[in-house]
Amino acid sequence: MAEEEVKATENVEVNETKVKEQETFAKSGKKSKKHIEEVKAEEERQARKLERKAEEAAVKPKGAAPITRPKIERRGKKYQEMAKLVEKGKVYGLKDAIDLAIKTNPTKFDASVEIHARLSVDPRQADQNIRTTIVLPNGNGKSVRVAVFAPLDVCKTAKAAGADIAEDEEFLKRLEKGTIDFDVLISTPQYMPKLGKFARLLGPKGLMPNPKAGTVTMDVEKAVKESKAGKVEYRVDKQSIVHIGVGKISFGTDKLLENANTFFESLKAQKPASLKGSYVKSVFITTTMGPSIAVENLYN
Repeated sequence: MAEEEVKATENVEVNETKVKEQETFAKSGKKSKKHIEEVKAEEERQARKLERKAEEAAVKPKGAAPITRPKIERRGKKYQEMAKLVEKGKVYGLKDAIDLAIKTNPTKFDASVEIHARLSVDPRQADQNIRTTIVLPNGNGKSVRVAVFAPLDVCKTAKAAGADIAEDEEFLKRLEKGTIDFDVLISTPQYMPKLGKFARLLGPKGLMPNPKAGTVTMDVEKAVKESKAGKVEYRVDKQSIVHIGVGKISFGTDKLLENANTFFESLKAQKPASLKGSYVKSVFITTTMGPSIAVENLYN
């Protein structure tokens, strides 16, 4: 009898335990018995998958590491030939660098000659965020389409000065359609509020008129003539580098040198008063698709 009572007591305890386990599960959701079982099954499946991968990795031999070719070898044949003319580690004078840039142009078209100057400024500082415009003596070799948004009487003067587009309210209709068929936009100060709603259209393209760039002015006639004559804007980017095109290969050394000297004189004049130490870190000249040439730094 004693043994039967003990067994009965054990059965009761087991049943009570099962009831308690059932009570801990929710009817549905993440705490339900079904969900918990599915999670355990998934964990077991992932564990088996990792074991198989480990076994395969142990059996399968590793291949040779991929060979990365030098950057120069990934360039075209013409570029590689021209790059051999530039001595590694050599710093050239400005005139010699321009001569070499013309010789190392690998393209058949009339390529642009570009100057890239790395500065010591911090563009996040308002007084060191360099931005200005210059008129290159020999132009930059590009045909510039100039648009003017101003009162009708000013538009007539702008047209006579060489503006491609000079309109009043009709110009806003162009922008509403998303039509942008100009490279420079000039406006008078009183007309700027009307362009406000088109900031998202013009801003990313660098076409929004700006007083610093000389495109918000009362002297519209002068602004149009300068833009047509080769007025260009340059500004420091987030990496503290200034990029500018100073002409075309067809200009020849003398005209390119004159344009380059004009740019460097302007750049020196923009040196912030708060900047201590050197101003220009390095200067390079290159053509549109040619190798870069280090230029002697005489511009601090």
